Amino acid sequence: MSGMQTAPYQEFAKNVLGYEFSDIQILITALTHRSYVNEHKKSVSEHNERLEFLGDAVLELVVTDFLYRNYNEQEGILTSWRAALVRTESIGEAGVEIGYEPLVRMSRGEKQGSDRARQQILANCFEAVTGAIYLERGYDDAATFIHKYILSKLDSILESGSWRDAKSHLQEVSQRIDNLTPQYRVIDEIGPDHDKIFTLGVYVGNRLMGRGAGPSKQVAQQQAAQAALDEYAKRETK
Repeated sequence: MSGMQTAPYQEFAKNVLGYEFSDIQILITALTHRSYVNEHKKSVSEHNERLEFLGDAVLELVVTDFLYRNYNEQEGILTSWRAALVRTESIGEAGVEIGYEPLVRMSRGEKQGSDRARQQILANCFEAVTGAIYLERGYDDAATFIHKYILSKLDSILESGSWRDAKSHLQEVSQRIDNLTPQYRVIDEIGPDHDKIFTLGVYVGNRLMGRGAGPSKQVAQQQAAQAALDEYAKRETK
């Protein structure tokens, strides 16, 4: 790539990450989706999946180390907290906050994809960027990056209770408040079999308490359960 083409990545590294990359190609690769390589086979040969693999391990280690050193809860609780911090939604949101989406290289088709697909790409890029920082700057700078954009969210996750499995939590709440067990029903299915989106509703008695959508019924159920928990929280604060 020419200097003009690499300049936005150097600017991002300097202005957002806080340092310049000696090998800017590592960062460019971290922000290159497989679909882009498929469209540009003659000029591009490497996508971000290997860096994503590395960054995922660094992310999990940094988060695990932090939780172990700072909290005395049992393993199961710490595991749930970690899962909430590193799940696709959390690191995808971090990607939006960081603002690297305009620099992500992907195919024209992927650019027109669903919000869920976009979130997954941003999450994968976060892991790949973590891997790139680890290779370029070492563990400490990678850990600083993770602390700033991921571990900083722990307090809000604990306060909201979103680290808990939403379906299990909803069952506890609905039985405590209404003495009823929630039921999930499919409201809608759209899209082809390979890219289907399910919309489900969760009912407590005859009342629709929340809706959720996702690429699987399980994901949609979790989204619906969280929406219902939010509704219960509004009722309890009135």
